[in-house]
Amino acid sequence: MSVSAATSSAAAPAAIPADSIRIGDSRTLRFEGASYGSNVSFFLVTSDPGQGPGLHRHPYDETWSVLEGEATIVVGDKAFVARAGDTAVAPADTWHRFTNTGSGTLRIVCIHASPVMIQEFAPEA
Repeated sequence: MSVSAATSSAAAPAAIPADSIRIGDSRTLRFEGASYGSNVSFFLVTSDPGQGPGLHRHPYDETWSVLEGEATIVVGDKAFVARAGDTAVAPADTWHRFTNTGSGTLRIVCIHASPVMIQEFAPEA
């Protein structure tokens, strides 16, 4: 395939306004790549201490990059603390979650290795 053929099938470059991918009135952004010609998706989460998603899994890897604050991340039977600048990975089909365990705001990018998000939450105990 020629370079011109490869680039002509891609989506036109454009900035995507944050408010167009914001989840309701929250501070969290949800980008699903399929809608924009991308093979990855992400959440950009901004949360207060004690907040975070419940235990869940995906049929693909998820990678986190902590931009600000501190998160305790649980992947399978392992728990660890990640701080600004740290990166962590949950393998496909592995139960995981994170919680803001710092004293301030947590900003974390949750990168989904998929153009669409598929998320299964664990049953409540």
